Amino acid sequence: MTSNKPLPLFASADVQKHVSAKDCWVTLYHRKVYNVTEFLEEHPAGDDLILEYAGKDITQIMGEQLSHIHSESAYEMLDEDMLVGYLATPEEERELLSNKDHEVEVQLDSKGNVVEVDIDLTEFGELPAEGLLSLKTDYEHDLVKHQFLDLNRPLLMQVLRGSWTKEFYLDQVHRPRHYGKGSAPLFGNFLEPLSMTAWWVVPMVWLPVNFYFFYIGFTNQNKLVAMAFWLLGLFVWTFLEYALHRFLFHLDYYLPESQIAFTIHFLLHGIHHYLPMDKYRLVMPPTLFIVLCYPIKTLVFSLLPYYMACSGFAGGFLGYIMYDVTHYVLHHSKLPRYFQELKKYHLEHHYKNYELGFGVTSKFWDKVFGTYLGPDDVYQKTN
Repeated sequence: MTSNKPLPLFASADVQKHVSAKDCWVTLYHRKVYNVTEFLEEHPAGDDLILEYAGKDITQIMGEQLSHIHSESAYEMLDEDMLVGYLATPEEERELLSNKDHEVEVQLDSKGNVVEVDIDLTEFGELPAEGLLSLKTDYEHDLVKHQFLDLNRPLLMQVLRGSWTKEFYLDQVHRPRHYGKGSAPLFGNFLEPLSMTAWWVVPMVWLPVNFYFFYIGFTNQNKLVAMAFWLLGLFVWTFLEYALHRFLFHLDYYLPESQIAFTIHFLLHGIHHYLPMDKYRLVMPPTLFIVLCYPIKTLVFSLLPYYMACSGFAGGFLGYIMYDVTHYVLHHSKLPRYFQELKKYHLEHHYKNYELGFGVTSKFWDKVFGTYLGPDDVYQKTN
């Protein structure tokens, strides 16, 4: 019953949701929770017997010699390969799982009792396990320890009225916190909705506009020329993505010692590093996009003939749309192998070293300009 491995604590109702051949969980000793989905086809007695106990406890059936004698290695295999968490008692559900948005990371002591793990995600080091990325920050403890922002109150005025040094602000704003109750208050008034954007707003609003520019360019000039400038625009966007992230969003050490400058920085990108898993502050609000896009559009259409500019702008515009959607899924989706590597790379930019790893959709420009985030590149605070 002993485990030194911190894992999530699950309510019984959550375990009982996993009852299909594609998603099958069981419990043992009414305490340990196992995901046995991949083992179904390998079970010597067939998958039907396991599915009969999907979402239920298997302690009795595992111990019945009439059905099947399970060796000690069978129990060890469960712990090593399939253990995903621990089942909460009714009392633990009331005390530890009362907030449905707060995942509790626990381990078991030598007597099989739950020990809640105090994990501080504001400390740079190794990238936290994926399950820890939904743990809610202890607001009161964080405020007492770091003397930075109170997550219970609107954040923007706290930044504006602060009296920090630039070094302190930059160090703190890049140490991730997790609100755990949706989106933390930024303005605390009627302006709040302007700071939040669902990921699907980006393709819904901008794909029709993008198609318009592509259509104008494609139908009014040689098709090969149109596609060549479209591809050129797409490639140029990959550089813009890197350059904007590195030199605008991470202006960081070029900021003046001014709370006004810190406030602008916080609005532009600081809040994303402060609350990196906020689903509604992961893509660019349309109003901010228009402000940043206008000078780029003006430059493109002043440098190129109109139809070539339409094709090139359409390629770059599509690159932006793909970037913002990719940025969201890197934070919040399970992805194929290539994107899993990209997800790890981007999250390390947040949790290990924000001074490196500026590429989001690729690592190409990081390698070109020497800002590639390697395994040993952990952030070191300068005194």
